[in-house]
Amino acid sequence: MTKECRSWFSGFVLPHSFVIRYPTFLLFLLFVTGIASAFAEKRAITEKDLWDFVWIGDPQVSPDGSRVAFVRVTVNDKREGYNTSIWSVPVAGGEAPRQLTKGDHDTTPRWSPDGKFLLFLRSTEKDGKPESPQLAMLPMAGGDSFVLTDLPKGASSPVWAPDGKNIAFTSETNPEDLAKQEKKKSEQKPGPTAPVSAEHESDVRVITRAVYRQDNEGYIDPKHPTHIWIVSSPRSAEEKVKPRQLTTGRFDEENAIWSKDGSQIYFTSSRIDEPYYELPRTDLYSVAAAGGKPVKITTIDLNTQFGPGGGALSLSPDGKQVAFIAATTQPITSYTEPDLWVLDVSPNAKPRNLTANFDFDIDGFVIGDSAPPRAGGVNTPIWTADGKGLIEVYVKEGKRNLALFDATGAGDTDPGKNSGVQDLTSGNQGVMTFGATTDGSKLVYVISTPTRLNDLFVLDRAAPGASPKQLTKINDELFSKLNLTEPEEIWYNSFDGKRIQAWLQKPPGFDAHKKYPLILNIHGGPHVAYGFIFDHEFQWMAAKGYVVLYPNPRGSISYGQEFGNVIQYHYPGNDYKDLMAGVDEAIKRGYVDDKKLGVTGGSGGGLLTNWVVGQTGRFAAAVSQRDIADWANWWYTGDFTLFQPNWFRAPPFEDLDDYRARSPISYIANVKTPMMFILGEADYRTPPGAGGEQMFRALKFRKIPTVMVRFPNESHELSRSGQPWHRVERLQHIVGWFDHWLMGVPKPEYEVATEEEVSLKPRQVSKPPR
Repeated sequence: MTKECRSWFSGFVLPHSFVIRYPTFLLFLLFVTGIASAFAEKRAITEKDLWDFVWIGDPQVSPDGSRVAFVRVTVNDKREGYNTSIWSVPVAGGEAPRQLTKGDHDTTPRWSPDGKFLLFLRSTEKDGKPESPQLAMLPMAGGDSFVLTDLPKGASSPVWAPDGKNIAFTSETNPEDLAKQEKKKSEQKPGPTAPVSAEHESDVRVITRAVYRQDNEGYIDPKHPTHIWIVSSPRSAEEKVKPRQLTTGRFDEENAIWSKDGSQIYFTSSRIDEPYYELPRTDLYSVAAAGGKPVKITTIDLNTQFGPGGGALSLSPDGKQVAFIAATTQPITSYTEPDLWVLDVSPNAKPRNLTANFDFDIDGFVIGDSAPPRAGGVNTPIWTADGKGLIEVYVKEGKRNLALFDATGAGDTDPGKNSGVQDLTSGNQGVMTFGATTDGSKLVYVISTPTRLNDLFVLDRAAPGASPKQLTKINDELFSKLNLTEPEEIWYNSFDGKRIQAWLQKPPGFDAHKKYPLILNIHGGPHVAYGFIFDHEFQWMAAKGYVVLYPNPRGSISYGQEFGNVIQYHYPGNDYKDLMAGVDEAIKRGYVDDKKLGVTGGSGGGLLTNWVVGQTGRFAAAVSQRDIADWANWWYTGDFTLFQPNWFRAPPFEDLDDYRARSPISYIANVKTPMMFILGEADYRTPPGAGGEQMFRALKFRKIPTVMVRFPNESHELSRSGQPWHRVERLQHIVGWFDHWLMGVPKPEYEVATEEEVSLKPRQVSKPPR
C-alpha cells in the first residue's frame, strides 16, 4: 500500500468512547476492505497494452562514465507508427531518466570524445511520413540541438574521429541527387525564373540481379550504393559545414571506424557484383581521411551477415587489431554458429577465431515480439583496456548473457570452467543491447525477462564484487497493474532421446486440477531460439485462458552446432516429432484438454504449422503466419537466394521431388483442421503467393473452414515492428480464431455470410471436422 494510502486511512481513528452499531461497523469494514482490495488487485494483460509499452534502444555511455544516453521508443498518438527520442540517466542511479531531444524521430546517440556534444540522427516529417535522417548535434552544456547535414538521401552510421574534429558517416546520396537538389533550391529563390519544363522520372524497374529487393527495406537501387562521407564537427548552429564524399564506385561500404590516430578510416566492402554465386566473404579496406583511393588490406573469407550488427568492427586499444562476429563458410551448412574473431590490421592478415572451441552462439538471436520496433541499436565487441579481453553476448539454452573472452588465444569450452571465458552476467534473462565506457570498465545493457519488457542496468567491472544495478523502471507504471505469470521451463526427451527445452506459459490463477486449452506456438528461423525474454503474445494468450507451449525443437540455436545444423536437408522433418513430443509432455501433466489443441507460428513456424496439420488431425484449429507452403515457389520468389546448397542440395528444376516431399502443400488433401492465414502484403521474405494464398485456395476447394487475413503495407516484420494498430489486430485475429474453434465463441466475421443472412434457426457452435 502506498504512503499516501496509509495516511488517508489514518484519519479513520475512532475514539474509545464511540459506540458503533453492528451494521454501521460492518459497512465500514466492507468499505475499507474494498478499497484495500482495489489497491492490491491486478488486471490481466490485454493486446492493447502494446500501445503503452516503452522500449529502450541503443544505450551509449558518456566518455566520463557518468551518464547513459539511450533511445526511448513509444507508440505514436495515431497508433500508426513509433516515436523515438533520446533520453539520459545517470550511471550512479537515483534519478528518473530525462529527455534530451524533442524530435519525434531522433535516434543513434553518439557522444563526442570529450563528452561535450551528443551527435544523433534526426528525421523530420513531410506529408505525414519521415524523411531521410540527417546528422544533428546537441550541446551538453545547454542550448538547442541543430541539424548539420542536408543530403538528399540522408545520413546514417555516424562515427566520431578520435580528436572530435570530424565525423564519418554513410549515405546513399550520389552526384545526380546533389545536382537536382541545387537546381530545386535555385528555382525556389525569389526573383524572375525561366519556365521550368516538367521532367518525367520513370518508375519502371529494370531488374538484372537475382536479389533485387529486401524485406522491410524495399527494392534495391544499384544507382545508390552506400558510401562513406566526412563532415567537420560544428560547435554551434551558426557554424555551417559541408559534407564531402570520401569513397566512390558501384559497391556498398559498411562498418566504418577510425584508426587510432585519426588519419585513416577502416571499412568493409564486398566488391562482387553478384555475390550469391559464391560463398560469403568481405574485404577489409582503409582510406585516408584526407581523401584518396581505398587500399585493400585483406580478404575475410567468412560470413559476416548476422543481423543488424553483422560484421561491425571494433578497434583494439593499440589500434592494431579489429574484432568482429562471423561464421565459417566451409563446410556448407544450414546453420553455422557465429564466433568471435580478431584480425590484425596488416596486409594479407588472416582472422583468428577466439571461440572455435566454444559450442554456443556468439550474439545469437533469442526471438520474441517485444524488441524495440525502431532504433534498437547495434552490438559491437568491447575491448578491455589492456587489449587482452573482449566482451560480447552469447546464447546458451535460451539465456543471453554477457561474457569476457580471452583475446590472446582460442576460447575454452564453457564459461566458468576455465580461464578462457568468464560470465559477467547470469540468470534467466536476455541481454538485448549493450555498451561501455572507452576502457570497458563500466558496462550498460538492456535486460528483458519473461515478465520485464526491458530496463537498463549497469555493471562496474572496476569495483570488486560489484553486482548489476538497475537504472530504469521504464514500464513499471503499467506493469505494476498487470497480472503477469512466469513461464515454467521444462525439458523432455524426443523420439530419439534428444533433450528438448520448452516453456509453458500458464493463465493467471492457474489451477492444475482444471483442464485448459493449449496453443503450440512454433518459432521461425529456423535457426533462432525462444528464451527467457518478454513475449507479449504468450502473456496475452495465457491471460485469455490458454496454456501456451513454446519449444525449441532441433534446428534451434543455443544448444551447440550439431543440434542447430541437424535439420539440414530435413526441414521440415524430425523437428515435427520434437514438437509433437512436447504436446504429449504437456498433456501428460494432466491439466491440458487434448480435445482443445491449437497450433500457430510465423515464418518458419508458419511452414511448420502448415506441415503439422498435413501430418496429424489432433489439432482443432491452426493459425499459420507469414508462411511457406511450396518450397519450389519460394525458391523463385524469396528476397534471398538458395544458390548455395544450404537447405537444398539442388535447385527445384533439378530435384523437384525433394521440394515436393518437404512442401506442406503436397499434403493438403490430408488437412482437416480449420486454418487461418496471417499475411503481410509487402512480405518479401515469405511472399504470400508461396505460402498462405496457396493453402487458403486449396482448403476453400476442399470446403475446409479457412480464413485469410491480409495486412496492407506490412512486411515479414509485422509481429515485431509493424504498425501498432496492425500488431494489435493480428493478436486479436489469432486469439479470435482459437476462441472460436477451441472455446466455442461465435465469430460471425469468419463466416462467408453474416449471422442474419445464414438462417433463422438457432446457430450451432462450429466444430472442427473429424
